[in-house]
Amino acid sequence: MVSFSLSSSFEKSFIYIGGIYYEKNKGILGFAVVLLVVLLGSLIYNTVQKSSQKTTNTQQVAQTTTQDKKVKLGVLQLLSHPALDAIYQGIQDELAKEGYEAGKNLEIDFQNAQGDQSNLASMSEKLVSNKNDVIVGITTPATLSLANVTKDIPIVMGGITYPVEAGLIKDEKKPGNNITGVSDRTPIKQQLEIMKQVVPTLKTVGILYTSSEDNSVKQAKQAEEDAKALGLEVKVATIANTNDIQQVTESLASQVEAIFVPIDNTIASAMATVVKATDAKKIPVFPSADTMVADGGVLGLGVDQYQIGVETAKMVVEVLKGAKPADTPIKLANEGVIYLNEEKAKELGITIPADIAQKAQKVTAKK
Repeated sequence: MVSFSLSSSFEKSFIYIGGIYYEKNKGILGFAVVLLVVLLGSLIYNTVQKSSQKTTNTQQVAQTTTQDKKVKLGVLQLLSHPALDAIYQGIQDELAKEGYEAGKNLEIDFQNAQGDQSNLASMSEKLVSNKNDVIVGITTPATLSLANVTKDIPIVMGGITYPVEAGLIKDEKKPGNNITGVSDRTPIKQQLEIMKQVVPTLKTVGILYTSSEDNSVKQAKQAEEDAKALGLEVKVATIANTNDIQQVTESLASQVEAIFVPIDNTIASAMATVVKATDAKKIPVFPSADTMVADGGVLGLGVDQYQIGVETAKMVVEVLKGAKPADTPIKLANEGVIYLNEEKAKELGITIPADIAQKAQKVTAKK
Protein backbone atom coordinates (compact mmCIF):
# COMPACT_ATOMS: atom_id res chain seq x y z
CA MET A 1 0.00 0.00 0.00
CA VAL A 2 1.39 3.36 -1.01
CA SER A 3 0.87 6.37 1.24
CA PHE A 4 1.57 9.95 0.48
CA SER A 5 0.97 13.41 1.91
CA LEU A 6 0.05 16.59 0.17
CA SER A 7 2.49 19.44 0.13
CA SER A 8 1.55 22.60 2.00
CA SER A 9 1.49 24.53 -1.27
CA PHE A 10 -1.07 22.07 -2.71
CA GLU A 11 -3.25 22.38 0.34
CA LYS A 12 -3.16 26.13 0.06
CA SER A 13 -4.22 25.99 -3.60
CA PHE A 14 -7.01 23.35 -3.32
CA ILE A 15 -10.03 22.62 -1.17
CA TYR A 16 -11.39 19.13 -0.42
CA ILE A 17 -15.21 18.74 -0.74
CA GLY A 18 -17.21 15.52 -0.92
CA GLY A 19 -14.24 13.41 -1.94
CA ILE A 20 -13.11 15.78 -4.67
CA TYR A 21 -10.35 18.42 -4.66
CA TYR A 22 -11.30 21.76 -6.18
CA GLU A 23 -8.90 24.52 -7.08
CA LYS A 24 -9.71 27.22 -4.56
CA ASN A 25 -10.28 30.08 -6.99
CA LYS A 26 -12.43 27.93 -9.24
CA GLY A 27 -13.59 25.54 -6.49
CA ILE A 28 -15.69 28.14 -4.68
CA LEU A 29 -17.93 28.50 -7.72
CA GLY A 30 -18.01 24.73 -8.24
CA PHE A 31 -18.86 24.20 -4.60
CA ALA A 32 -21.72 26.66 -4.84
CA VAL A 33 -23.09 24.85 -7.88
CA VAL A 34 -22.85 21.45 -6.17
CA LEU A 35 -24.48 22.79 -3.04
CA LEU A 36 -27.31 24.33 -5.07
CA VAL A 37 -27.90 21.04 -6.91
CA VAL A 38 -28.00 19.13 -3.64
CA LEU A 39 -30.44 21.58 -2.07
CA LEU A 40 -32.75 21.53 -5.13
CA GLY A 41 -32.63 17.73 -5.25
CA SER A 42 -33.54 17.52 -1.59
CA LEU A 43 -36.39 19.99 -2.05
CA ILE A 44 -37.81 18.12 -5.06
CA TYR A 45 -37.53 14.76 -3.27
CA ASN A 46 -39.35 16.05 -0.20
CA THR A 47 -42.08 17.62 -2.33
CA VAL A 48 -42.64 14.38 -4.26
CA GLN A 49 -42.71 12.36 -1.05
CA LYS A 50 -45.29 14.67 0.54
CA SER A 51 -47.43 14.65 -2.62
CA SER A 52 -47.27 10.85 -2.79
CA GLN A 53 -48.18 10.53 0.87
CA LYS A 54 -51.05 13.00 0.44
CA THR A 55 -52.40 11.00 -2.53
CA THR A 56 -52.15 7.77 -0.56
CA ASN A 57 -53.93 9.32 2.41
CA THR A 58 -56.66 10.71 0.13
CA GLN A 59 -57.19 7.30 -1.47
CA GLN A 60 -57.33 5.63 1.93
CA VAL A 61 -59.86 8.18 3.18
CA ALA A 62 -61.96 7.79 0.02
CA GLN A 63 -61.86 4.01 0.34
CA THR A 64 -62.81 4.16 4.00
CA THR A 65 -65.62 6.60 3.24
CA THR A 66 -66.98 4.32 0.50
CA GLN A 67 -66.86 1.29 2.76
CA ASP A 68 -68.42 3.08 5.71
CA LYS A 69 -71.12 4.94 3.80
CA LYS A 70 -74.59 3.45 4.27
CA VAL A 71 -76.27 2.84 0.92
CA LYS A 72 -79.99 3.54 0.73
CA LEU A 73 -81.87 1.15 -1.55
CA GLY A 74 -85.57 1.47 -2.29
CA VAL A 75 -87.56 -1.53 -3.52
CA LEU A 76 -91.11 -1.39 -4.87
CA GLN A 77 -92.89 -4.74 -5.41
CA LEU A 78 -96.28 -5.04 -7.07
CA LEU A 79 -97.70 -7.71 -4.77
CA SER A 80 -96.87 -10.70 -2.60
CA HIS A 81 -96.33 -13.86 -4.63
CA PRO A 82 -93.67 -16.60 -4.50
CA ALA A 83 -92.26 -15.58 -7.90
CA LEU A 84 -91.87 -11.93 -6.94
CA ASP A 85 -90.75 -12.80 -3.42
CA ALA A 86 -88.02 -14.98 -4.96
CA ILE A 87 -86.77 -12.00 -6.97
CA TYR A 88 -86.55 -9.89 -3.83
CA GLN A 89 -84.77 -12.69 -1.95
CA GLY A 90 -82.25 -13.01 -4.77
CA ILE A 91 -81.59 -9.27 -4.57
CA GLN A 92 -80.94 -9.40 -0.83
CA ASP A 93 -78.71 -12.47 -1.00
CA GLU A 94 -76.56 -11.18 -3.85
CA LEU A 95 -76.14 -7.75 -2.26
CA ALA A 96 -74.86 -9.48 0.88
CA LYS A 97 -72.35 -11.42 -1.23
CA GLU A 98 -71.23 -8.13 -2.76
CA GLY A 99 -70.54 -6.73 0.71
CA TYR A 100 -73.75 -4.77 1.27
CA GLU A 101 -75.33 -5.94 4.52
CA ALA A 102 -78.67 -4.64 5.74
CA GLY A 103 -78.26 -2.94 9.09
CA LYS A 104 -74.57 -2.25 8.51
CA ASN A 105 -73.75 -0.45 5.27
CA LEU A 106 -77.12 -1.00 3.60
CA GLU A 107 -80.58 0.34 4.39
CA ILE A 108 -83.43 -1.23 2.40
CA ASP A 109 -86.73 0.62 2.13
CA PHE A 110 -89.07 -2.15 0.95
CA GLN A 111 -92.60 -1.28 -0.21
CA ASN A 112 -95.26 -3.80 -1.31
CA ALA A 113 -98.30 -2.37 -3.11
CA GLN A 114 -100.31 -5.61 -2.81
CA GLY A 115 -101.64 -5.11 -6.33
CA ASP A 116 -103.18 -1.71 -5.63
CA GLN A 117 -102.45 1.02 -8.19
CA SER A 118 -103.01 3.83 -5.69
CA ASN A 119 -100.50 2.15 -3.38
CA LEU A 120 -97.98 2.03 -6.21
CA ALA A 121 -98.30 5.78 -6.73
CA SER A 122 -98.00 6.76 -3.07
CA MET A 123 -95.18 4.30 -2.39
CA SER A 124 -93.25 5.56 -5.41
CA GLU A 125 -93.50 9.09 -4.07
CA LYS A 126 -92.26 7.89 -0.68
CA LEU A 127 -89.25 6.08 -2.10
CA VAL A 128 -88.23 9.13 -4.10
CA SER A 129 -88.78 11.63 -1.28
CA ASN A 130 -86.63 9.45 1.00
CA LYS A 131 -83.74 10.11 -1.40
CA ASN A 132 -82.69 6.52 -1.95
CA ASP A 133 -79.44 6.06 -3.89
CA VAL A 134 -81.04 3.47 -6.19
CA ILE A 135 -84.62 2.21 -6.51
CA VAL A 136 -85.60 -1.27 -7.74
CA GLY A 137 -88.95 -1.90 -9.42
CA ILE A 138 -90.15 -5.52 -9.30
CA THR A 139 -92.61 -5.96 -12.22
CA THR A 140 -93.51 -3.54 -14.99
CA PRO A 141 -96.34 -1.72 -13.14
CA ALA A 142 -94.03 -1.00 -10.21
CA THR A 143 -91.26 0.29 -12.46
CA LEU A 144 -93.65 2.43 -14.51
CA SER A 145 -94.94 3.99 -11.32
CA LEU A 146 -91.39 4.85 -10.24
CA ALA A 147 -90.54 6.23 -13.68
CA ASN A 148 -93.49 8.60 -13.43
CA VAL A 149 -92.10 10.09 -10.24
CA THR A 150 -88.36 10.50 -10.87
CA LYS A 151 -86.10 11.10 -13.85
CA ASP A 152 -83.00 11.53 -11.70
CA ILE A 153 -82.67 8.67 -9.19
CA PRO A 154 -81.35 5.49 -10.89
CA ILE A 155 -84.05 2.84 -11.32
CA VAL A 156 -83.12 -0.83 -11.78
CA MET A 157 -85.84 -3.08 -13.20
CA GLY A 158 -86.25 -6.52 -11.66
CA GLY A 159 -87.88 -8.88 -14.16
CA ILE A 160 -89.44 -6.64 -16.82
CA THR A 161 -90.29 -8.59 -19.96
CA TYR A 162 -90.61 -5.85 -22.60
CA PRO A 163 -89.13 -2.61 -21.21
CA VAL A 164 -89.09 -0.81 -24.57
CA GLU A 165 -92.69 -1.66 -25.43
CA ALA A 166 -93.75 -0.66 -21.93
CA GLY A 167 -92.32 2.81 -22.58
CA LEU A 168 -89.67 2.55 -19.87
CA ILE A 169 -86.59 2.90 -22.08
CA LYS A 170 -85.68 3.76 -25.67
CA ASP A 171 -83.42 0.84 -26.49
CA GLU A 172 -82.31 -2.31 -24.66
CA LYS A 173 -78.67 -1.78 -25.63
CA LYS A 174 -78.66 1.90 -24.64
CA PRO A 175 -81.65 2.79 -22.41
CA GLY A 176 -81.02 6.52 -22.67
CA ASN A 177 -82.46 7.58 -19.30
CA ASN A 178 -82.25 6.77 -15.59
CA ILE A 179 -83.51 3.19 -16.04
CA THR A 180 -81.75 -0.11 -16.68
CA GLY A 181 -82.22 -3.64 -15.36
CA VAL A 182 -83.06 -7.26 -16.06
CA SER A 183 -85.57 -8.75 -18.49
CA ASP A 184 -87.31 -12.07 -17.80
CA ARG A 185 -88.21 -12.65 -21.44
CA THR A 186 -88.37 -16.27 -22.60
CA PRO A 187 -88.62 -17.82 -26.11
CA ILE A 188 -92.37 -18.28 -26.59
CA LYS A 189 -92.15 -20.21 -29.86
CA GLN A 190 -89.98 -22.84 -28.19
CA GLN A 191 -92.58 -23.14 -25.42
CA LEU A 192 -95.33 -23.80 -27.96
CA GLU A 193 -93.19 -26.38 -29.78
CA ILE A 194 -92.69 -28.23 -26.50
CA MET A 195 -96.43 -28.09 -25.84
CA LYS A 196 -97.05 -29.83 -29.18
CA GLN A 197 -94.64 -32.59 -28.20
CA VAL A 198 -96.21 -33.06 -24.78
CA VAL A 199 -99.77 -32.98 -26.15
CA PRO A 200 -99.53 -34.72 -29.58
CA THR A 201 -103.27 -34.21 -30.19
CA LEU A 202 -102.97 -30.44 -29.74
CA LYS A 203 -104.88 -28.57 -32.44
CA THR A 204 -106.41 -25.68 -30.56
CA VAL A 205 -104.47 -23.78 -27.92
CA GLY A 206 -105.88 -21.29 -25.47
CA ILE A 207 -104.03 -18.14 -24.41
CA LEU A 208 -105.02 -16.67 -21.06
CA TYR A 209 -103.72 -13.31 -19.81
CA THR A 210 -104.54 -10.06 -18.00
CA SER A 211 -105.54 -7.25 -20.33
CA SER A 212 -104.09 -4.52 -18.10
CA GLU A 213 -100.57 -5.96 -17.86
CA ASP A 214 -98.41 -4.64 -20.69
CA ASN A 215 -95.94 -7.52 -20.51
CA SER A 216 -98.72 -10.09 -20.74
CA VAL A 217 -100.39 -8.32 -23.67
CA LYS A 218 -97.15 -8.29 -25.64
CA GLN A 219 -96.37 -11.95 -24.88
CA ALA A 220 -99.92 -13.03 -25.72
CA LYS A 221 -99.73 -11.34 -29.13
CA GLN A 222 -96.40 -13.00 -29.80
CA ALA A 223 -97.78 -16.37 -28.69
CA GLU A 224 -100.77 -15.99 -30.99
CA GLU A 225 -98.53 -15.28 -33.98
CA ASP A 226 -96.17 -18.16 -33.17
CA ALA A 227 -99.03 -20.61 -32.57
CA LYS A 228 -100.62 -19.83 -35.93
CA ALA A 229 -97.23 -20.22 -37.60
CA LEU A 230 -97.05 -23.70 -36.07
CA GLY A 231 -100.44 -24.58 -37.55
CA LEU A 232 -102.45 -24.24 -34.35
CA GLU A 233 -105.86 -22.67 -33.95
CA VAL A 234 -105.87 -20.03 -31.21
CA LYS A 235 -108.52 -19.06 -28.66
CA VAL A 236 -107.69 -15.94 -26.66
CA ALA A 237 -109.24 -15.09 -23.29
CA THR A 238 -108.47 -12.09 -21.09
CA ILE A 239 -109.25 -11.12 -17.52
CA ALA A 240 -109.40 -7.70 -15.91
CA ASN A 241 -108.70 -8.88 -12.36
CA THR A 242 -108.72 -12.01 -10.20
CA ASN A 243 -112.51 -11.92 -9.90
CA ASP A 244 -112.76 -12.90 -13.59
CA ILE A 245 -110.42 -15.85 -13.51
CA GLN A 246 -112.70 -18.76 -12.69
CA GLN A 247 -115.46 -17.95 -15.17
CA VAL A 248 -113.08 -16.99 -18.00
CA THR A 249 -110.86 -20.03 -17.47
CA GLU A 250 -113.78 -22.45 -17.38
CA SER A 251 -115.05 -21.07 -20.69
CA LEU A 252 -111.63 -21.24 -22.33
CA ALA A 253 -110.91 -24.76 -21.05
CA SER A 254 -114.06 -26.04 -22.76
CA GLN A 255 -112.75 -24.90 -26.18
CA VAL A 256 -109.12 -26.05 -26.24
CA GLU A 257 -106.74 -28.98 -25.61
CA ALA A 258 -104.16 -26.93 -23.67
CA ILE A 259 -103.73 -23.41 -22.27
CA PHE A 260 -100.66 -21.18 -22.44
CA VAL A 261 -100.17 -18.51 -19.78
CA PRO A 262 -97.46 -15.87 -20.27
CA ILE A 263 -95.63 -14.17 -17.42
CA ASP A 264 -98.63 -12.58 -15.74
CA ASN A 265 -98.60 -11.34 -12.16
CA THR A 266 -102.37 -11.32 -11.71
CA ILE A 267 -102.85 -14.89 -12.91
CA ALA A 268 -99.78 -16.04 -10.99
CA SER A 269 -101.32 -14.73 -7.79
CA ALA A 270 -104.45 -16.81 -8.41
CA MET A 271 -103.00 -19.85 -10.16
CA ALA A 272 -104.89 -22.19 -7.84
CA THR A 273 -108.18 -20.85 -9.24
CA VAL A 274 -107.00 -21.38 -12.81
CA VAL A 275 -105.90 -24.96 -12.12
CA LYS A 276 -109.13 -25.82 -10.33
CA ALA A 277 -111.09 -24.84 -13.45
CA THR A 278 -108.77 -26.61 -15.91
CA ASP A 279 -108.40 -29.80 -13.83
CA ALA A 280 -112.17 -30.21 -13.91
CA LYS A 281 -111.90 -30.57 -17.70
CA LYS A 282 -108.54 -32.38 -17.74
CA ILE A 283 -106.90 -29.53 -19.64
CA PRO A 284 -103.16 -28.96 -18.99
CA VAL A 285 -101.84 -25.47 -18.31
CA PHE A 286 -98.40 -24.42 -19.56
CA PRO A 287 -97.24 -21.29 -17.72
CA SER A 288 -94.01 -19.28 -18.00
CA ALA A 289 -92.58 -19.38 -14.48
CA ASP A 290 -91.40 -22.15 -12.19
CA THR A 291 -93.65 -20.98 -9.36
CA MET A 292 -96.69 -21.23 -11.61
CA VAL A 293 -95.71 -24.77 -12.58
CA ALA A 294 -95.43 -25.62 -8.89
CA ASP A 295 -98.89 -24.11 -8.38
CA GLY A 296 -100.48 -26.60 -10.77
CA GLY A 297 -99.06 -26.08 -14.25
CA VAL A 298 -97.79 -29.15 -16.11
CA LEU A 299 -94.71 -27.74 -17.74
CA GLY A 300 -93.31 -24.33 -18.46
CA LEU A 301 -90.41 -22.84 -20.34
CA GLY A 302 -89.77 -20.11 -17.87
CA VAL A 303 -87.22 -18.18 -15.90
CA ASP A 304 -85.51 -18.70 -12.58
CA GLN A 305 -87.07 -15.90 -10.54
CA TYR A 306 -84.39 -16.06 -7.86
CA GLN A 307 -81.70 -15.68 -10.54
CA ILE A 308 -83.48 -12.59 -11.83
CA GLY A 309 -83.07 -11.13 -8.36
CA VAL A 310 -79.38 -12.04 -8.34
CA GLU A 311 -78.78 -10.35 -11.69
CA THR A 312 -80.80 -7.33 -10.58
CA ALA A 313 -78.60 -6.95 -7.50
CA LYS A 314 -75.48 -7.12 -9.65
CA MET A 315 -76.78 -4.24 -11.73
CA VAL A 316 -77.59 -2.28 -8.57
CA VAL A 317 -73.96 -2.68 -7.51
CA GLU A 318 -72.76 -1.53 -10.94
CA VAL A 319 -74.83 1.64 -10.62
CA LEU A 320 -73.60 2.25 -7.07
CA LYS A 321 -70.05 2.02 -8.40
CA GLY A 322 -70.71 4.68 -11.01
CA ALA A 323 -72.30 2.99 -14.02
CA LYS A 324 -74.86 5.22 -15.76
CA PRO A 325 -78.24 3.54 -16.37
CA ALA A 326 -78.55 5.44 -19.66
CA ASP A 327 -75.51 3.57 -21.03
CA THR A 328 -76.00 0.22 -19.28
CA PRO A 329 -77.61 -2.44 -21.54
CA ILE A 330 -80.58 -4.46 -20.35
CA LYS A 331 -79.61 -7.98 -19.30
CA LEU A 332 -81.55 -11.14 -20.08
CA ALA A 333 -81.65 -13.12 -16.82
CA ASN A 334 -81.34 -16.52 -18.47
CA GLU A 335 -82.38 -18.55 -21.45
CA GLY A 336 -85.53 -20.62 -21.16
CA VAL A 337 -85.45 -23.29 -18.46
CA ILE A 338 -87.89 -26.20 -18.68
CA TYR A 339 -89.80 -26.72 -15.45
CA LEU A 340 -91.78 -29.94 -15.06
CA ASN A 341 -94.48 -30.88 -12.57
CA GLU A 342 -94.40 -34.66 -12.94
CA GLU A 343 -97.17 -35.18 -10.41
CA LYS A 344 -99.58 -32.94 -12.32
CA ALA A 345 -98.67 -34.59 -15.64
CA LYS A 346 -99.40 -38.02 -14.16
CA GLU A 347 -102.66 -36.76 -12.66
CA LEU A 348 -103.82 -35.58 -16.10
CA GLY A 349 -102.62 -38.75 -17.84
CA ILE A 350 -99.90 -36.97 -19.80
CA THR A 351 -96.70 -38.81 -20.76
CA ILE A 352 -93.72 -36.49 -20.96
CA PRO A 353 -91.30 -37.37 -23.81
CA ALA A 354 -88.03 -38.76 -22.42
CA ASP A 355 -85.80 -36.11 -24.00
CA ILE A 356 -87.87 -33.31 -22.46
CA ALA A 357 -88.09 -34.98 -19.06
CA GLN A 358 -84.32 -35.46 -19.03
CA LYS A 359 -83.61 -31.77 -19.66
CA ALA A 360 -86.31 -30.44 -17.34
CA GLN A 361 -85.94 -29.22 -13.80
CA LYS A 362 -88.40 -31.11 -11.65
CA VAL A 363 -90.70 -28.86 -9.65
CA THR A 364 -92.41 -30.04 -6.47
CA ALA A 365 -96.14 -29.49 -6.61
CA LYS A 366 -97.54 -27.32 -3.87
CA LYS A 367 -100.25 -28.83 -1.71
